[in-house]
Amino acid sequence: MQNRPANRKKAVNVSIDPVLAAEAKEFGTNMSAVLEEALHSAHRKRRQAKWTGENRTAIDAWNKLVEDGGLWAEKYRG
Repeated sequence: MQNRPANRKKAVNVSIDPVLAAEAKEFGTNMSAVLEEALHSAHRKRRQAKWTGENRTAIDAWNKLVEDGGLWAEKYRG
């Protein structure tokens, strides 16, 4: 994840369901913080999926190596 200074924010416009906006106001929800956390979470999942896809060949090769030969320290397990 990229680290960004907390004081450097970008103002954006979003459109949401008016009922949600009213509830957020009623509950005192910080919509910017909730949206930011939701985006972090969604992007984390997408970065993981992208990394896995980009490294699929190496992951499969490693899994095959372990399947065929076991783990190098397996004999030391108690």
